[in-house]
Amino acid sequence: MDQRAEAVAATRIVVKVGSSSLTQRGRIDLDRLRPLVDAIAARRATGTEIVLVSSGAIAAGLAPMGLRSRPRDLATQQAAASVGQGELMARYSDAFAAHNLRVGQVLLTVDDVTRRSHYRNAFRTFARLLELGVVPIVNENDTVATTEIRFGDNDRLAALTSHLVHADLLLLLSDVDGLYDGDPRKPGTTMVTEVRGAADLEPLAIGKTGSSGVGTGGMQTKVEAAAIATEAGIPVVLTSAALVADALQGKRVGTLFHPTGRRQKTRMLWLAHATSGVGTLHLDEGAVQAVTARRKSLLPAGITRVEGTFAAGDPVDLVSPSGVVVARGLVNFDAAELPGLLGRSTRDLARDLGPAYEREVVHRDDLVLL
Repeated sequence: MDQRAEAVAATRIVVKVGSSSLTQRGRIDLDRLRPLVDAIAARRATGTEIVLVSSGAIAAGLAPMGLRSRPRDLATQQAAASVGQGELMARYSDAFAAHNLRVGQVLLTVDDVTRRSHYRNAFRTFARLLELGVVPIVNENDTVATTEIRFGDNDRLAALTSHLVHADLLLLLSDVDGLYDGDPRKPGTTMVTEVRGAADLEPLAIGKTGSSGVGTGGMQTKVEAAAIATEAGIPVVLTSAALVADALQGKRVGTLFHPTGRRQKTRMLWLAHATSGVGTLHLDEGAVQAVTARRKSLLPAGITRVEGTFAAGDPVDLVSPSGVVVARGLVNFDAAELPGLLGRSTRDLARDLGPAYEREVVHRDDLVLL
């Protein structure tokens, strides 16, 4: 079987595995977990550094808590994650120990990849763990994350982690062996072996949910995660957990997503792909041109209307006069503060209200075009 140069040459790989590939009937399935660990250990033995992003905490907590299915309310999900995360790490620790490898738990929230001080600390932690030969095992911090600060699913978390740790490759493991041009359970569908850009995805019917009932993602979230990583210059291989050994050996399995861009700030990737606007700022045409064409910051004078309830630091959508969302950014004011500022220059605001009002509503460094 031919090998993929991108996988063979990678010296640092992020591997993401989902709940349905690790658990069965609310418990961790060692017959699924051990082959994954064996494959990672084999690639580690060649000198490659690997970061494992693992779902499964909530699913692993179901049976111990007497739950038959994934709870819908956040509090019970957090309780299940609290129980299941310990179970999951214990199984990983035992399985990797058989290969004389240590593991380290890293629980992340959105703040850890978007706020500069958190980001730097997370990067240093990963760098030191890898330097010491430890296999970092990453999950979202489900026990404390609220709806407003969640990544949404671990596929996005894996894409952002691959960017954070400067990975050379992201390996997304799914229930199916690659991306298909239709439902792979139906006859006549064909696997798409390579994706070079958005145009290759337009004709495809991509499923939104999985069939196991224990995870949050589906093929759509994996494609979205691939877009996040490839826009940052990181190639992505999407295949099944059953083929993880072949994928890590560089064999041509699954679907390869080629890089489409260069490395950029992680928080810009998060803004574009892993958030939705908490509120809406409607702009006049001059502000739209300043933000999109000249890449300027958004000033109060260019805003015509404010919608939604948000606080300083929240993501908001910037909308053109025709109703098109042109950008998303981190706002510097609470929603209640803005109506009295609209249509006024920063000079007038600073004179009348003080220097605190000289700041932009959205700074250009906290803004991403959509």
